[in-house]
Amino acid sequence: MESTVMSMAYKTYLKPFDEPIYIARPLLPDLADVTRQLQEVWNSQWLTNNGPKHQALEQALQSTLLVPHVSLFNNGTIALVVACRSLRLSGEVITTPFTFPATSHVLTWNNIKPIFCDIDPVTMNLDADKIESQITPGTTGILPVHVYGTPCDVGRIQEIADRYGLKVIYDAAHAFGVEVNGTGVGNFGDVSMMSFHATKTFHTAEGGALLYRDSHLRERIEFLKNFGIKNEEEVVMPGINGKMNEIQAVIGLEVLKCLAKDTSVRQDLVGIYRACLADVEGVTLLPEPPGVKGNYQYSVLRVNPRDFGCSRDEVQAQFRKYNVFTRKYFYPLCSDYPCYRHIPSASPANLPVAQQVVKEVLCLPLYGKLTPDDVERICAILKTFRRKRGA
Repeated sequence: MESTVMSMAYKTYLKPFDEPIYIARPLLPDLADVTRQLQEVWNSQWLTNNGPKHQALEQALQSTLLVPHVSLFNNGTIALVVACRSLRLSGEVITTPFTFPATSHVLTWNNIKPIFCDIDPVTMNLDADKIESQITPGTTGILPVHVYGTPCDVGRIQEIADRYGLKVIYDAAHAFGVEVNGTGVGNFGDVSMMSFHATKTFHTAEGGALLYRDSHLRERIEFLKNFGIKNEEEVVMPGINGKMNEIQAVIGLEVLKCLAKDTSVRQDLVGIYRACLADVEGVTLLPEPPGVKGNYQYSVLRVNPRDFGCSRDEVQAQFRKYNVFTRKYFYPLCSDYPCYRHIPSASPANLPVAQQVVKEVLCLPLYGKLTPDDVERICAILKTFRRKRGA
């Protein structure tokens, strides 16, 4: 009788969630705290153009991210456009096909040809050992991505860049707060871009930043993000409107106060995913590299269809029946977009690892309001999808 009751309870446990379990939920600070800061903005009547909240957030992020210089932007894409322009990149830039569309699009917007390079089969970052084969006389830079917050092989990439006289811009959209042996990830390369979109661990609803060490670069970046305006009567270069406003900055200041607790919860949830799925043949989670302080923004699953018995796409479809929403992040490859597939480096034959990885990766739900029971249940549901060989 007891086993029957337990069996019925387990079947109930495996029923669809009553409410949707989404891939992500934004970290929302107490509205009363946000309102108090907004009242200060209303009182000052200073809504944008480097106001006091903007300045306060820049200073707070310099300390949090362990970098000497932070320039805030209205979003990460504009920040990355300005990064390319600030370093005067042109011709060709080597980048990864396994990323969000913005990474390659910002090159096109700067009249730069993206050159796609294959990725590492474990980290899924740009494979440093394959960069040199893509360098031509027209190459001016490298644009790697710290995919899912896992740092690239920054030492090897910098060595190649120095040898060939190339600039390095890191797309660090996923890497807020990540450290490599105690060094903030924004200290590597010439410039790093971070996204503060609402889906990120730290956000300003929409927003972004450039992080860099060269103090001489700051003036150019600040001109470029504000129409090239030097003062009321001088415009010194063709800039763009990339300014973060005071309302965004207020949200960022309050989110920052909540971030440590939220990250701790995320870390615990990722630990549960790892423990529950450790012995499931055919699925693996993204490894944690030694010496890296992560931010636990994503819980990344790799599905081997041969060993698991069904494909990544089938797993995603099955999860939806249980009201669990996962994401094929990133799919498709940028190199497969119609606007890029004509480029010789975009050929699937040039990108065998990326072509394989893009069929396997699935991001599982992860956010601070998710409960340990939710994660255990998601894992239990996933296990029911597995089909043994020959079955």
